[in-house]
Amino acid sequence: MPTQIHIKYYYTLGTFIALCLCITLPYVVLQVAFGWVALSLGLVSSAYWFNSAGIFRKSQDGSIPWYISWSFIPFLMGSQAYNAWARKHDKVPAIQQIDKQLYLACRLFPNDVEQLKREKIGAILDVTAEFDALEWTLVDENIEYLNIPVLDHNVPTIAQVNQAVNWLHNQVRKGNNVVVHCALGRGRSVLMLAAYLVCRDKQRQFSDVLKSINDIRQTAKLNKWQLAGVEKMHQQQQINIHKQAWLIVNPVSGGGKWHDEADHIKQTLSRYFQLKVLYTAKDKSAAQLAEQAKEKGADIIIACGGDGTVNEVASVLVDSDIYLGIIPMGTTNALSHTLFGVNSKMMPVSQALEILIQGHHQRIDTAVCNDSIMLLLVGLGFEHKMIQKADRETKNDMGQLAYLTGLWEAIDENQSWSIRMQLDDGETHTIDTTSLVIANAAPFSSVLAQGNGEPIINDGLLDITWIEASETSPQQLLSMTELLFAGLTGSREQNAANSAIHHQQAKKIYLTTDAQFKYVIDGELFEAEDMLIEVKPKSLSVMIPQG
Repeated sequence: MPTQIHIKYYYTLGTFIALCLCITLPYVVLQVAFGWVALSLGLVSSAYWFNSAGIFRKSQDGSIPWYISWSFIPFLMGSQAYNAWARKHDKVPAIQQIDKQLYLACRLFPNDVEQLKREKIGAILDVTAEFDALEWTLVDENIEYLNIPVLDHNVPTIAQVNQAVNWLHNQVRKGNNVVVHCALGRGRSVLMLAAYLVCRDKQRQFSDVLKSINDIRQTAKLNKWQLAGVEKMHQQQQINIHKQAWLIVNPVSGGGKWHDEADHIKQTLSRYFQLKVLYTAKDKSAAQLAEQAKEKGADIIIACGGDGTVNEVASVLVDSDIYLGIIPMGTTNALSHTLFGVNSKMMPVSQALEILIQGHHQRIDTAVCNDSIMLLLVGLGFEHKMIQKADRETKNDMGQLAYLTGLWEAIDENQSWSIRMQLDDGETHTIDTTSLVIANAAPFSSVLAQGNGEPIINDGLLDITWIEASETSPQQLLSMTELLFAGLTGSREQNAANSAIHHQQAKKIYLTTDAQFKYVIDGELFEAEDMLIEVKPKSLSVMIPQG
């Protein structure tokens, strides 16, 4: 059996040989035949070179489009012949029970249907990328099926393993007997089942789990790359079973987007988690519901709403091991934009669900401003006026244009502040500013926070950006342009003689002024006589895209 590191060379060599025969043979029929073989093996070799199981375009129901299948027919015919021979001469049964409710199998065929019915199989996990699935309606119209496409001999991603173990756990919890299968039931399927068993029983080691599987299914064996990969994931706690996921929904966020997406969200998450859904109301804040979920033993608490809902839930989870999940439903969704990238603006719900299913997480910094949690930023001057002017009614009518209108009005007013600022218990100095932003994190669209490009959310530092007061609004517009450029490019030229923008970093900031402060924390308005902002490094676990 070829190993992971060699298989791509075998397919590449086969492509080269078929291509040479296509060119040198005298008959058109043979040229076409070997050209077809070269195309098929070339596509397969590219899949291995770039680790791209998606080249087979296997859909969620396990089918491969006909136009893709035609390209791979020579490869599939060879694989089919080899698998049929290997299955016929295999010393273990095609389907074999490994643990209570859990089975391993090779690729399933219609003649396996009767055994599937006898074993009362209620769910199938297919980890092949290259084969069409069995027509599951032959078994049971209500059978649960999941395909996680992994190339033969390869190591699945962290996201794929997390998706598999949580789906398996949910199926077992519901009482289903589950078959995990790959081509021959020796490698990919064994890896996924072993990962699930070792996550389910934290006291067991991979070596013990693999031995117990091999004692039953003697052909079960991982290659050294698969074993090293999955052991590393487990040792670094990158794969986890999440037993309870609580979804806290603000049904009015973003003009009521929840009602359009509710069924899709609940059905998708229920496949992987024991899901509980709670709704905010006038007498039930997101923070109160998060406390309830925390007390009930939630592994994940998912905030479904705008940045305000996310902040409330996060305030309960700081300094805990509970993961924060986010389904952005607000107008701005600034935190999800920071964590998930620009795609969160175009397809927030579908991407957010994929992130939750894949289970990758990272610990990020949070901050505290006058005892209130801050995930993104504190803003005075322009930032405060912009949020103040973009009230709920205006946002419902204009969407994000409400913020641009508010910012334009704030620049036109050009009101300045005299603020005394102390960084990290150092000397106090006075600044005259129209805009002061202290950011833990901010996407490039939060222009006023871009004193040195986008702040880093896990560097243990706060980024302070302020614009000098000036007599005219046009100077403020020039400063805004400079900040916008910094956000797009990732940095700006520091200490320019004509620049009105200043940037520093600190762990703690203390601000005082002769007047009452009016400021904004992550979109919410506040007032205070003085302000103390302090970072809390890596204090919150958030589910984010892998990589």
